[in-house]
Amino acid sequence: MCPMPTCDHCNAHVSERFERVFADEYGRIFACPSCSANAGIAEAARLRAQQA
Repeated sequence: MCPMPTCDHCNAHVSERFERVFADEYGRIFACPSCSANAGIAEAARLRAQQA
């Protein structure tokens, strides 16, 4: 069984779906709803998509 994914910033648990959408290619999650505004998460995802 795999451990629950966690935010690398605040160590809060996130869903596997959240991890699939917002983790980078190395599985790192830089922000989650517990430690960041949803707008910040969307901005991080947009920037990462531009860099890919």
